[in-house]
Amino acid sequence: MTDITSRTEAALAAIAAASSLDALEAERLETLGKKGWVSLELKTLGGMSPEERTAAAPAIQSARARIAEALEAKKAALEAAALEEQLARETVDLTLPAVAAPKGSVHPVSQVMDELAEIFADLGFAVATGPEIEDDWHNFTALNMDETHPARAMHDTFYFPDKTTDGKDILLRTHTSPVQVRAMIQQGAPIRVIAPGRVYRSDSDATHTPMFHQVEGMVIDKGIHLGHLKWTLETFFKAFFEREDIVLRLRPSYFPFTEPSVEVDVGYSNEGGRRVVGGHGDAPGHAWMELGGSGMMNPRVLAAGGLDPAEWQGFAFGLGIDRIAMLKYGMNDLRAFFDGDPRWLQHYGFSPFDQPTLSAGVGARA
Repeated sequence: MTDITSRTEAALAAIAAASSLDALEAERLETLGKKGWVSLELKTLGGMSPEERTAAAPAIQSARARIAEALEAKKAALEAAALEEQLARETVDLTLPAVAAPKGSVHPVSQVMDELAEIFADLGFAVATGPEIEDDWHNFTALNMDETHPARAMHDTFYFPDKTTDGKDILLRTHTSPVQVRAMIQQGAPIRVIAPGRVYRSDSDATHTPMFHQVEGMVIDKGIHLGHLKWTLETFFKAFFEREDIVLRLRPSYFPFTEPSVEVDVGYSNEGGRRVVGGHGDAPGHAWMELGGSGMMNPRVLAAGGLDPAEWQGFAFGLGIDRIAMLKYGMNDLRAFFDGDPRWLQHYGFSPFDQPTLSAGVGARA
């Protein structure tokens, strides 16, 4: 009994002197752990006679209870002291200037889409939208590409295994031109629309991604010709790049949904290691860069949209939104658009308050 009492007092003194939670834990293992002396004393009760057990058990149980209570109290005291120390160390000085929290930003593609809408709205265009999961008829057939048309090989298409109820293939749209077909069917003519949005093709490198953004434009009216197309594109590019020295070149080309078809080139120069749009492409130090395709609406496409080609004429054009964003804001790798790197977004992103306006400049940045 005397030995248990003395060991208990020694344990209580060691617990009281513990200066850290680690030291306290060591004392707990020394006394109440599986191999602690109190636990070992409790195990000896099973080998005692009833009389011995009756005499020894109260002292051992009392030692166990006193040590457990002391451990709990000391632990609470040490934790409270640690919290006080942390609070004193991490005190916030309310007199210091506030540190601005990181702000979210508008992605350059979203900003450029707003810029497009602002410019074309001033030219009388409405914004049309359509499904990204399209059927084969709207994406190809209505655009003068039947099942055996070689132009279908120009598009690396993502097809779904299912079909529509009337047997049409289902796919991720390869361009936003199907929106033009739907707009003709729904609205008739005359009509002026742009159709910005996501499109999908199986391609990936520094200048191509499986998902990217396009804007298609369409005008249908009476007496429309290529001169109207060129004026519209020149007016747009001058407003978009915010410079008057924009020079366009239309090169003959082929697209199944337009006839005649032309590629749209713009003059540019290399300044500071990046391409800067502006100037004549044939001038010294300048060159031509392709920005998109365009042309007069093919009569078959007009007929597919429910319009009489003998009465109505129109033009259409398509531009890569990601590409013109790269040109305007100095980006050099298309893949970075979709990496989600907050550092890239912080550098190239726009403030939510940077709403494009023609009066303030569509490219104004906070």
